[in-house]
Amino acid sequence: MEDFADASTIFGLMSTPGGISAVEKLLNEFEAHEAKEDRALEFYKKTLGQMPNPLTRFLMQLIVSDEEKHRAVAHAMAATLKGSLNWTKPLGSLEGGVPSGPVGELRQATDELLRLEKDGIKEYKLLAKESSGYYNGLFKVLLDAMIRDSEKHVELLEFLKEHLKRT
Repeated sequence: MEDFADASTIFGLMSTPGGISAVEKLLNEFEAHEAKEDRALEFYKKTLGQMPNPLTRFLMQLIVSDEEKHRAVAHAMAATLKGSLNWTKPLGSLEGGVPSGPVGELRQATDELLRLEKDGIKEYKLLAKESSGYYNGLFKVLLDAMIRDSEKHVELLEFLKEHLKRT
């Protein structure tokens, strides 16, 4: 057992205070964040239910949708870390999995989707500029949010494209 303790020290596996590994610490942080996301999501939904104004409800629903995605992402990352620690692949884990089907077609689709997203960003920017004064700037705020979403989509698709090159 003494040899194992020495190996842990050498490789820094138990390098955090409290005797837990860096991965365990990160998992704990993800799980804590996931719990906070749950509480925030419930508060948003409760608030949404009390909104009589259609515009306010619409904006709050956009936020709720994003919060639901954030919670799903945090859950997937926590499940992935937990699976790595336990040497399992729990439901919702992002670990492993080779893309099924013809990879060439998926690469081609990824290229087309990247083009569509980049074209969409250009169009949204033009629309944001042209509609900046409409409805007290609401259209510009919504279009700016859509631009950020599309930029995120580009980043995700570029990651996928790089991943597909390795398969």
